[in-house]
Amino acid sequence: MTSLRSAVATSLPPIRAAITRMKQDIVRRELENCHLLAGIWCHGLTVRQLQALRGALPLAAKLVVAKNTLVEKAIAGTRWEPLRPCAKGMNAWLFVHSDEIPPALKPCRDFQRDFKLALNDFTGAVFEGRLYGPDNFQALETMPTRMESYAYLLGCLQTPAVSLLSILQAPEGDADQVAEGAAATSEK
Repeated sequence: MTSLRSAVATSLPPIRAAITRMKQDIVRRELENCHLLAGIWCHGLTVRQLQALRGALPLAAKLVVAKNTLVEKAIAGTRWEPLRPCAKGMNAWLFVHSDEIPPALKPCRDFQRDFKLALNDFTGAVFEGRLYGPDNFQALETMPTRMESYAYLLGCLQTPAVSLLSILQAPEGDADQVAEGAAATSEK
């Protein structure tokens, strides 16, 4: 006759294995359309603080608390593998599913500043196959958003066209002066 305690003890390993597989599948699903994967050192953070951080993140970003070994298994053989050295200690993992990287990182910095958490910083991130350490995060936080890049490119394309149109639409006497002005601005 088996006791209730031994029956529960024998059923726990399959349950734990199922939970581990489920978490690993969650991490793999999050990696599918991910543009940036970052580790945040979360030692000493409370559940309430993690929930506050999750609530502050944009819709395109997701914060997952998972064991480092699960994340290492999920990123093995993928473009995220350079992040392996950062999978040490207590980490929460930030998955950004948009190429709008600075707006996804800003709530983390604001959270760090608001709760005065100097030690809870990024442990590292992978963006476009390149590993960014904690010292290199300034490059990720200051990179232009997609809209800023489009505005810059549009301005670069529009300026010569506007100059050409102003030359073509100017009266004949003023055309020479407009052409000299356009040549002076293009030399700068």
